[in-house]
Amino acid sequence: MTFTPLVHWAQRHEEIFLRMELTDAQNIDVQVQDNVLQFRAQGYGAKGLHEYEFSLEFLCPVKPQVRHKSTQRQVNLTVQKERRGWWERLTLQERRPVFLTPDFDRWLDESDAEMEILEKDEKRSRLRTARLKGEGFISLKTAFLFMYNLVQFLGFSWIFVNMTVRLFIFGRDSLYDTFHTMSDMMFFCQILASVEVLNAAFGVVRTALIPTFIQVIGRNFILFIILGSLEEMHHRPIVFFVFYLWSTIEIFRYPFYMLGCCNTEWKTLTWLRYTVWIPLYPLGVLAEAVAVIQSIPIFDETRLFRVPLPKVIGTSVSFSYVLHVYLIFMFLGLFINFRHLYKQRKKRFRTKKRKAN
Repeated sequence: MTFTPLVHWAQRHEEIFLRMELTDAQNIDVQVQDNVLQFRAQGYGAKGLHEYEFSLEFLCPVKPQVRHKSTQRQVNLTVQKERRGWWERLTLQERRPVFLTPDFDRWLDESDAEMEILEKDEKRSRLRTARLKGEGFISLKTAFLFMYNLVQFLGFSWIFVNMTVRLFIFGRDSLYDTFHTMSDMMFFCQILASVEVLNAAFGVVRTALIPTFIQVIGRNFILFIILGSLEEMHHRPIVFFVFYLWSTIEIFRYPFYMLGCCNTEWKTLTWLRYTVWIPLYPLGVLAEAVAVIQSIPIFDETRLFRVPLPKVIGTSVSFSYVLHVYLIFMFLGLFINFRHLYKQRKKRFRTKKRKAN
């Protein structure tokens, strides 16, 4: 008499993983014919020592070769997908078989799986860099990225330290002249930050383009349009909070990348890089939103950047209407970037936990 084992499954873009709970499995027979996997083995399962078997018709085509590995407690199968992609379910039939369940030890959603691929590529890149270093050679790309992150770290550190010192010396008075004392360095750092968009677009670094683009363009819009173009905004305390929150985040982010260029990691810095943004990033967006709201009546009064309409209508639209729309997209960008950063953090520390185990 044959029984059906409990089957756990998970997927990646190119592979399907199956795990059967069979102790001391013997006479394992695995075949894939006409896109149907057939499994048979003897072992100790939920019903004791018996012969266990099952079959699955996959949702999409798979390769006939199946890798299997038997341990003392379970049998693991790896099936290669015919085409790279993400399946909405495992089987052709919509109703999930009762013996089939997700393998939560290996389960990832599609975006997490893509992040895993990026991390593997980064690891291979670091290994290649390490080999080159062992041969006494440092690539131009590594040198460029190290120098870029070093310059940004020094720039934002200068802003952070100066603002902190001025706050202790002058107290509340320092809130009102932040733009005149710090804007030149902030202009330099944020213009230079545009390089990060180019790096992501041309594959110099393996990172998501859209979150990088949102952050860089969003900050430059606040800096150059909202703060830089309106003299009335230069003395507002909100400038202090925007600059201080930006620089606080970056003094942890850029040295983390610098150490990454050297294939070195400082655990405390890694934790700070993936943690301080949790309170600071939403606060930074909130400060930017306050700056936009404070600038709206000024744009209405000065009529700056008014959007001209066709002569038939014979008028123009205040730039403040654009800012109202921008506020909506600002918080949409917050959601996109926060989700991206949270997945990065979860993936980073989950990977480390697995290695520790």
